[in-house]
Amino acid sequence: MAIVQGIREKVHLPIYDSLSVDAEKQLRTVESTSILKFFVNVQGKTKLETNLQSASLLPHYNTFEARAMRVVISDLPPEFPQDQIGKGEGLEVVDGEGKPFNFDSSKTVVADVEAGLKFLMEKLADARDTGESVEFAADDNTDNKVKVTIKFDDGSDLSQTDEQTVRDTGSIVASVADLETMIESLDKNAPPLEQIRPNNGAGTVIGKIVYNTVTTLFVGEKIMIQMPTWFFPAGAGPYSERQNITTHGEPSPTATFRFAEPIFIDKQQNFRVEIEIPDTDTLKQIQSIYGPFNLWVVLDGYMTRDVQ
Repeated sequence: MAIVQGIREKVHLPIYDSLSVDAEKQLRTVESTSILKFFVNVQGKTKLETNLQSASLLPHYNTFEARAMRVVISDLPPEFPQDQIGKGEGLEVVDGEGKPFNFDSSKTVVADVEAGLKFLMEKLADARDTGESVEFAADDNTDNKVKVTIKFDDGSDLSQTDEQTVRDTGSIVASVADLETMIESLDKNAPPLEQIRPNNGAGTVIGKIVYNTVTTLFVGEKIMIQMPTWFFPAGAGPYSERQNITTHGEPSPTATFRFAEPIFIDKQQNFRVEIEIPDTDTLKQIQSIYGPFNLWVVLDGYMTRDVQ
């Protein structure tokens, strides 16, 4: 469609960009540095992730008047991979009646276990729901990447017949503490505590990001504003007054940060937003967040463009 010469229109057209982490992946696979950059890499993204067509530039000959800035963080349930293997040692083994095996009265049958992260997180959720330990079969399980080594508590081996009896009829007992220890054995591949213990004293992923990062808006390499991320409420997204729900501000467009004076972005002028994680330990924890996860930055305002 041809451009109408000499006539321009001003429309309320916010611009946004995001960082996205797929299910079963960690944030470090998307961004390994301490600075998360927005409006810089927009190629190959969907309309859910960005509405820019060129990195750090407005559409051709357009200008933008930024009136507000928002940081929106998703609160989706994480999904964990099965191929990350956690390890536990000396777990209790019981028979069908819930009693220890009595092959030798002076020894106790225990198990060393290796299992996939997804399996461990599911068992951890079950243990928390019931408030008790959970049990699972004392034999190997290929689907859940479970490998079980049966032995006596002094490290000696069972006879082949007794070991097969344990594998056929026994169950491994794992407490919440046992499962958390196995998950934490994954080191950098372990989820952060906010995902291991969601809404249970460890805080939330949203709080982790909001209170531990600094957000900066650059226009033409000049800092226009720089503040901790809690200064830029989302003003959007689901909201609940239930105790176990956390949001980054009330979901109202007026409940967010608005610039005292509009910030103008001229045609072909570079701009970007950076969210920096200054603390090294916090950086490691945030990078271990598992997806699906989205972090959006929105510049809300008016676009002046040619009429077509």
